[in-house]
Amino acid sequence: MRMQLLPRAETAVRKGHPWVFAESVKSQNREGSAGELVVMYDRRDRFLAVGLYDPDSPIRVRVVHAGSPAVIDRDWWLGRARDAATRREEVFNAKTNGARCINGESEGFPGLVADRYADTLVVKLYSAVWLERWAEIESVLREVFGPRYLVLRVSRNLADATAEHGLVPGFQGDQGDEVVVFSENGIRFEAAVVHGQKTGFFLDQRDNRARVEQLAEGREVLNLFSFSGGFSLYAARGGATRVVDVDISAHALESARRNFALNPDLDPTIHEGIQADVFEWVGQSGASYDLVISDPPSLAKRERDREKAIVAYRRLNGVALARVRQGGILVAASCSAHVSADEFFGAVRSEAKRSGRRCEELWTSRHADDHPASFPEAEYLKAICLKCAD
Repeated sequence: MRMQLLPRAETAVRKGHPWVFAESVKSQNREGSAGELVVMYDRRDRFLAVGLYDPDSPIRVRVVHAGSPAVIDRDWWLGRARDAATRREEVFNAKTNGARCINGESEGFPGLVADRYADTLVVKLYSAVWLERWAEIESVLREVFGPRYLVLRVSRNLADATAEHGLVPGFQGDQGDEVVVFSENGIRFEAAVVHGQKTGFFLDQRDNRARVEQLAEGREVLNLFSFSGGFSLYAARGGATRVVDVDISAHALESARRNFALNPDLDPTIHEGIQADVFEWVGQSGASYDLVISDPPSLAKRERDREKAIVAYRRLNGVALARVRQGGILVAASCSAHVSADEFFGAVRSEAKRSGRRCEELWTSRHADDHPASFPEAEYLKAICLKCAD
């Protein structure tokens, strides 16, 4: 298929943006099917880029290559996958066998992520462009990453299209365990690879969990929105004297208890789980802690939610700061792509200033190495660490 874009979209693609929205299409020579290759030309009829067509999505084309013409075939995908594997040579080691292997658009696989948990590779599709070429992509991923088991997962909006293509989510080929135990920096976790959130675990916070470990010695720790206890296990290994998880999900709290049990070197008696709505609980609790971690789910699912989300981040971290003891630390994180790092950091800093407490900023962080972000919409993760002197 041949396509021309409006000038603004043409400029964006030249600068490396991987999305072409439907309203940015100036003309196309015919209708196409999901996953079909689209060759885009500039206003002077010169090659601009090639992408995957998605007729039912506002993101009409997902760019895979721009600049000079190229042949997009199995060898092309194989090269991209090998590049991704090479970038992770220092991520996987004797103590870590769980990490992201491919991070979507930022590594040339738009709408696709692949996470490895021990000998299981979990591939999640967020776009219908991959359904027609799944057999080809599966063979590439098996060749490059060599998993014993491979799980296919799809976003909810793709359920019907997946069935129409004769694909059945779940294990492809040999059947492995639906809950896989893997290691991250020497700590063992379980990942629900078939039915758990995302691909089974939140791998993106690995580096921030390690930072928390370095802060935890001798401290009582409060982990808000704790999910399966990732930050809590690191804090326990770092020498925390008490760790309290708060999450609305009983299932998540039970998973955290199982994760503690997977690590016999950690003392489970210092760990407590509280099932509650975090927003309500943290405002009502009078208890204080030496280290408070606030890592809520995304508070801005859409652009129109951005302003409300910023207000919510201010309110949440304001009450979280109130739970921090003198000399204590707040680690606040956001995974809302529609809220920029500057907006999030500004919200937390403004609450610290409003509290009247003297707070020292120890660090800010962004994406881990296995979660590269090559364009603004991909830059969702950010965290900030404040130490309260009084």
